[in-house]
Amino acid sequence: MNNSLKIDQIDGKILELLQKNSRISNQEIANQVGSSVSSVWRRINALEEAGVIQGYGLTVSPEKMGYQETILLQISLQRHSDDYIEQFIQLVESIPEILECYATTGEYDYVLKVLATDMRAFHRFVRNSLMRQPFISKTYSQVVMDKIKFQKAIPAIVKKG
Repeated sequence: MNNSLKIDQIDGKILELLQKNSRISNQEIANQVGSSVSSVWRRINALEEAGVIQGYGLTVSPEKMGYQETILLQISLQRHSDDYIEQFIQLVESIPEILECYATTGEYDYVLKVLATDMRAFHRFVRNSLMRQPFISKTYSQVVMDKIKFQKAIPAIVKKG
C-alpha cells in the first residue's frame, strides 16, 4: 500500500461523490470536479491502489430484511489468553448477524453491533451462541431505540503541500 498518497481537494471531492453514490459515472464526477474523465479515472485508480478506496458497495435496509432490532452488545472474556481471544474472534466471524466487533478499553473487552428479528431471537442468540462459550464471562446489552445518525462516508482530510 502506498502511504505517501496526498489527498488534495479534487481527490476529496471524488471520494465524497463516490461515497454518496458508488455507481456514479466518471463523466459525472469529471463534470462535478471540473476535470477530465481520464484524470478522474487516474485519480480513482491511484486511490484504489493506495488502499484509500477499499471497495464499492450498497446499503441494505435491515428492517426490510426482517431485522427489527439492533443491539449494541458488550462482552467480557473470562481471560485474555491468546486461545480465548482466538476462539472469540472465530465465533464472531462465524455469526452473520454480528455486523461489527470492536476491541475496546473499559469494563468490557468488546462491543458488537448485532441484528435480531425480535427480542426473543436476540435472547436465544445470547443464551445459545454466547453464554455457552467458556471464554465469555459476561455480557451487557443496549437495545437501539432509534437511529439518530448513520453515516458510512468517511470525511476526506485534505493534505496540504
